[in-house]
Amino acid sequence: MARAFSQGATARRFMRLPKRISGAEALTGHIKLLAQPAYHRLITTEPFLRKLIPALCIVFIVCMATFRGLELTYDYDQIAQKAEDDLTLIATALTVQMDSYEGTLPEVGYHTALQNALAESLPPRATSQGRQIMLTDQSGKIVATAPIRPEVEGLNLTSLLGASQPMTFFGKRAGVLTLHEGQDDAALATVHHLKGRLGMVAVVQPEHAVFAGWRAEVSANVTIFVGTASVLLVLIYAFFAQATRAQQADAIYAATRARIDTALTRGRCGLFDWDLSRGRIFWSASLYEMLGLEPRNDIMGFADITKLTHPDDIDLYQLALDLMETGESTVDQQFRMRHADGSWIWLRARAEVQIDEGTSEPHLIGICIDVTEQKELAEQSRTADLRLRDAIETISEAFVLWDTENRLVMCNSNYRALHNLPDHVAQSGTPYATVMAAARQRIVQTSEPTQSDEIELADTYEAELEDGRWLQVSERRTKDGGFVSVGTDITPLKRHEEQLLNSERQLMATVADLRQSRQKLETQAQQLVELAEKYAEEKTRAEDANQAKSEFLANISHELRTPLNAIIGFSEIMTQQMFGTLGSDKYEEYCKDIHSSGTYLLNVINDILDMSKIEAGRLELAVENVQIDHLVEEATRIISATAAEKSITVSSENVPAIGIDADRRAVKQILLNLLANAVKFTPDNGQVWVTGEQVKDSAVLKIKDNGIGISKKDIDRLAKPFVQVENQFTKTHKGSGLGLAIARSLCELHGGKMELKSEVGEGTEVTIYLPIKTATPKRAEAA
Repeated sequence: MARAFSQGATARRFMRLPKRISGAEALTGHIKLLAQPAYHRLITTEPFLRKLIPALCIVFIVCMATFRGLELTYDYDQIAQKAEDDLTLIATALTVQMDSYEGTLPEVGYHTALQNALAESLPPRATSQGRQIMLTDQSGKIVATAPIRPEVEGLNLTSLLGASQPMTFFGKRAGVLTLHEGQDDAALATVHHLKGRLGMVAVVQPEHAVFAGWRAEVSANVTIFVGTASVLLVLIYAFFAQATRAQQADAIYAATRARIDTALTRGRCGLFDWDLSRGRIFWSASLYEMLGLEPRNDIMGFADITKLTHPDDIDLYQLALDLMETGESTVDQQFRMRHADGSWIWLRARAEVQIDEGTSEPHLIGICIDVTEQKELAEQSRTADLRLRDAIETISEAFVLWDTENRLVMCNSNYRALHNLPDHVAQSGTPYATVMAAARQRIVQTSEPTQSDEIELADTYEAELEDGRWLQVSERRTKDGGFVSVGTDITPLKRHEEQLLNSERQLMATVADLRQSRQKLETQAQQLVELAEKYAEEKTRAEDANQAKSEFLANISHELRTPLNAIIGFSEIMTQQMFGTLGSDKYEEYCKDIHSSGTYLLNVINDILDMSKIEAGRLELAVENVQIDHLVEEATRIISATAAEKSITVSSENVPAIGIDADRRAVKQILLNLLANAVKFTPDNGQVWVTGEQVKDSAVLKIKDNGIGISKKDIDRLAKPFVQVENQFTKTHKGSGLGLAIARSLCELHGGKMELKSEVGEGTEVTIYLPIKTATPKRAEAA
């Protein structure tokens, strides 16, 4: 046997030697050694690369879209600039030409000659791309057009360009401006002044004609980009699908291998592959675990395996010789192998010899099953038969066993007592019919049809005996064709079952009542949920509407201030007669009225804008240290001019000379709004007082008047935005109704508050509290 332990050296003399390893195979092995680390690194970074490639494609799409968008934006600006330059050049050329023609125009047929002169003076392609050229006389009336448009001749140029456009006033200095900006009929226009009897030349070009080519280019670029992006997205999807399928295949392979290993481990079996020509053996991890060894991935030698086998059970060397000499291809043997703890376990090896197609080398491949328990059971089965009869006799149930011909094999004493069988009948070999005929306790009722002499039952049923007892009989067929029957006395259970049935009926009635109550509760809960959802929707809708109102007021106020500034500026120019006299005192009076009305309207819009900024959360405070007495003095001085018109006395008393951290403009606006309200609602020859004091960490200012006062029911709502005591039909005082609301909001932004006290006919007192120190500048939060 010593020869078998020498790494299979002797065995190889009787077996085929392995083929010589060629140079190509050796080179392949070296390549694998070099490439394997790089391959493992690739496997490690594969999840990162799988995520990086789609991200790079998306970044490429975004960069391409950004670049093309910037390029189109640059083209848009270039086209707009070129259109403005063309309009300026055309207007300049026409100005020079028409000034030279002006002295040669006859009195008779003046308009026809002027139209011909305009046609001759047009530069090449001057009227292309929708351009419209108009000539006016000194009064601004259109007298000639190109292309000819009889419907506009005779109209004033301001009716087409707009009365507020500075082009008709400043002419060439106004440059090129946009008409109706943001609308469908938006257009570029420029106006140049002419000499003599002619007034102005205007060149107008619609924006849609200017940017028609650019829009076509945008459409083409969008189409190309969408197509390119779609192709890339399809490629990304295909990549993801392929990567997902590969990942799923890897997961399936890993899961399959894990399942096989788990099945082998739980089944107490293992795989082996014995290379008969080299004497090397591969074991699966489960086989190592069965022997209590540490699993490893290397190949075990022939001598290592031989050391673990029991010498009395198997000789591996002789087994290999027999397989090679006899040509037998299958093996099925049982033998013992040593466990890591020193004990012996029984294994059953079942294998088959396989020949590799490429190398023609024999391999014995198979499984080893742990049959130690089976061996132990075989030893224990000898005593099991002896113990079985004792066990059957001691059980509390009635037990009987019949053979394939329905003859009695054995029964216990409980079965004999149950049926009152005589001793000569309860003998092995008695037919079933004879036993049932001798039974003195017959079955009067069963849950199954009455059996015949041929017993075919393989089920459980209940049977009632003559004395009123109940049995639960379990009958099963045995493997040899007989059957075994076990009877259990269930009389107490049957009686308890009847009691349970009565209790169940009562419980079902209670459950029905509870089900009805639950349905009612579910209906009420559903109604509450619907009400809550409706309340949430209405609340969200109201908040959105309030936010939209605030943003709309902020935007529209900016839009209104632009034309109002023009109205105020032009009316001030006309009032001061900067370009000459107006010709009539009435005009000067009208200009003053326009100026004052515009200024009033601008103040109203400023109030609306301030309130909108506060509600929209856009107002920020510029906090600095300001002297409260100086602010009160400035505010009273400013309002004194308005108060003097109504002979109202405005005075300040006991205002402390203290500094507070606040926004100077905001505090001044609070004082001016409150003083303006006091003057507005105080009759002639009235009086307004401003007093102050320091209360703890706050500066307290009181503005009091002896005006008309406010009723108690109107005080709570008066400081809300756009709220006035009088309505639009009965109001006698002008204003937007925002003065108190703005004052209160600005006080709260500083961390202070405003209180209002008033009585009808007794006057009004407004108290504001401003903290002396402000921790951090506050910002208005959106309402």
